Amino acid sequence: MEELARVYGRSLFEVAREQGKLDELREQLAQFADALDRHRELAVFFFSPYFSTAEKQQSLGRLLEGADPAFLNFLELLIENHRMPVIFRIRQEYQRLWDEENRTLPVEITSAIALDEDTTENLGRTIGQRAGRKVTLAARVDPDILGGIIIRVGNSILDASIRNRLEQLRRHVAQGAS
Repeated sequence: MEELARVYGRSLFEVAREQGKLDELREQLAQFADALDRHRELAVFFFSPYFSTAEKQQSLGRLLEGADPAFLNFLELLIENHRMPVIFRIRQEYQRLWDEENRTLPVEITSAIALDEDTTENLGRTIGQRAGRKVTLAARVDPDILGGIIIRVGNSILDASIRNRLEQLRRHVAQGAS
């Protein structure tokens, strides 16, 4: 599945780059994947073998009226090859390639309470300066971490939460008791 997503994601990305539509196709792919994620009956229709390829392809035109022809062709190809269930991973791969192309770095900051906007932006700016990239910043609140902060930069995680420290302490005490 991962290899399929890489191949299809890169193919769509290359077509979008050739046509100068990287942002447009990224947005359309995101909207389509989000719609499938939100509407179970839509996902069942496109993922199910009970509906014919022709039925699915005909529905695309009505469903995605005004969509870019390259994107419609791409979806028709996925349907024809029975690869539509890989759409979510294709989206991730396309996003990864887009981030790479635009030298952006996704950063997610999780805290037990909402941080003020200045603190969040300063953290993002500092990370961006050190990495030499533009940062796309997302902040979220998770009271379960009890305190501290968790920062995810790309695929790396810095977990300075109280919950993590308590877990480490618990493991250390359990090892000492053995």
